[in-house]
Amino acid sequence: MQETRRAILAELADGPSPGPAIADRLGVSRAAIWKHVEALREDGFEIRSTEDGYELASVPEYGAAAVEFGLDAPYDVEYHDRVESTNAIARERATAGASDLLVLADEQIGGRGRREREWQSPSGGVWASVVLRPDRPPAAVPLLTFAAAVAVTEALRERGVDAAIKWPNDVIVPGAGERGGRKLCGVLTEMSGESGRVSWVVVGIGLNANVPQGALPPEATSVQAEVGPVDRRSLVQDILERFSELADRPEATLSVWSEHALTIGQHVRIETARETFEGEAVGVTDAGALLVDTGDEERTVYAGDCEHVRPA
Repeated sequence: MQETRRAILAELADGPSPGPAIADRLGVSRAAIWKHVEALREDGFEIRSTEDGYELASVPEYGAAAVEFGLDAPYDVEYHDRVESTNAIARERATAGASDLLVLADEQIGGRGRREREWQSPSGGVWASVVLRPDRPPAAVPLLTFAAAVAVTEALRERGVDAAIKWPNDVIVPGAGERGGRKLCGVLTEMSGESGRVSWVVVGIGLNANVPQGALPPEATSVQAEVGPVDRRSLVQDILERFSELADRPEATLSVWSEHALTIGQHVRIETARETFEGEAVGVTDAGALLVDTGDEERTVYAGDCEHVRPA
């Protein structure tokens, strides 16, 4: 059913088209075309009936059908106005066998970041989780986090936001805030697998898009606060399309991540589950682990919190 509606929208994208002609090209009945057009109208598409046939006059601002329309990436979209967590729904869909699915919401009431930290997710943001079944070992999954951070950063830079990446999973606006930047976006990647094989991966993206500064904690910022409101539909499409280009290209991901990463060359404080230490971030491994020169040795950090700090 969704495929038929997408096909109808593709027919109308080039201009008005008669219902009977669409029916013949798609191999369905004229009554089916009418029903699908009515369903698209209920989804918010303005489709006029003219002498030349059906005409697409406008596209809804947001939602599943809106994001899928014109999307040049292989993802289906499941949209919710309000959810506990898009990652939680995505995990359920992944366990049930889904793949190449985007779970998208206008608002989250139980969003979580790394180490179960609360992530405020008010209406107007981009709260999204991508379900994937990548052919890669578990050790290479963190590069999907890098790919998502790159996709968000490049989409925001195209819209005038001075975005950069802080290892391992944050997109920030540099030069503001006590820790060298204010957070715009976080990426939370979860996976399931066994015997060295990945079964599924969920890449969650929490982006403060059209969120007023007053609705955010002081260490955070939003796209709206930086450059004004943005079209979330096109923003999500740009992120998905760039992410799709990088998801299966780890070497390209590392290269472009390095171009946008603010962490390399910074004095950092690393906090892991076992210890806290400082040093200079000097690079990343092929799997995305951070290399930190403490002065006494070079440490490899696979997971942990990273703060940009001034040397003592």
